[in-house]
Amino acid sequence: MSQPGIFSWGDTRPFYSQKAYFLQKFGGRVQKLSVDGGFTCPNRDGTKGWGGCTYCNNDAFNPSYCSPRKSIRQQLEEGKAFHAWRYRRAVSYLAYFQAYSNTYAHFETLRKMYEEALSVDGIIGLVISTRADCVDNQLLAYLENLANKYYIHLEYGIESCYDETLKSINRGHDFATVARAIQETAGRGLPVGGHLILGLPGETRQMMAACVHTISDLPLTSIKLHQLQIIRGTVLEAKYRKSPEEFSLFNRDEYIDFVVQWVSRLRPDIVIERFTAEAPPRLVVAPDWGLERADELQRSIERRFRELGLWQGKNYIN
Repeated sequence: MSQPGIFSWGDTRPFYSQKAYFLQKFGGRVQKLSVDGGFTCPNRDGTKGWGGCTYCNNDAFNPSYCSPRKSIRQQLEEGKAFHAWRYRRAVSYLAYFQAYSNTYAHFETLRKMYEEALSVDGIIGLVISTRADCVDNQLLAYLENLANKYYIHLEYGIESCYDETLKSINRGHDFATVARAIQETAGRGLPVGGHLILGLPGETRQMMAACVHTISDLPLTSIKLHQLQIIRGTVLEAKYRKSPEEFSLFNRDEYIDFVVQWVSRLRPDIVIERFTAEAPPRLVVAPDWGLERADELQRSIERRFRELGLWQGKNYIN
């Protein structure tokens, strides 16, 4: 397979970046603005379980301007001001409903939140992060209708392709549920993303490598890859402190090499939004290289692609 270049992806990176996708889709820079709608999850409130996923502490990725005590509009206006100062080049924005499961509420509650976000000047669409067991036909039909006017992107937590792993992290659903939700969402013409964690307890490198074929077979628009991080205040932190020898965390170079090889076997039209997790230093227990900025790690990953003569999809087998 010949290497795709600037004419196929829109830039010269060895993978299909979110920047290239947005340039192709919108013709300019688009910035996500995180919103905290005060949601929870069915494996936190007792519907399917308690305590949430064992790795999860939402404080690890919620920006300072996000708070459910503020209105959706206020959060977005503050987010616009923050990013206008930081980046200055954003011309349009996507409201990113990020914390917890952002379709886990009554339909009318969701509709009001989404439409409040879309009423804010400069907001051209929604990115909605959720669980595969928290969507239904009524919601998907509504979002499909919104997509006639706005960009609507659903992002599902896949986390693992293996049911035994999903059970061990207290996810509360199986992989078939994820695959079905992704297929139903994509079948309505909606862009759909997935989130995958590499290095969860119980998964070997071989298991994680094999998962690339499963991911490629899904009708995904985009994927976020994260190394497992042990975050303060989580169930995994307690387990890690008690028995660190039971964890097989990637070191920095191992992860870079693994993810480069993994992406070389990934379907080439899947947008890669992230390669690594990033959390506030005060919350990161392990691995210590998780304190490095995500953009710096991405540059190291790009260099490794070129050193190995690899690019996304080079070793993809349909």
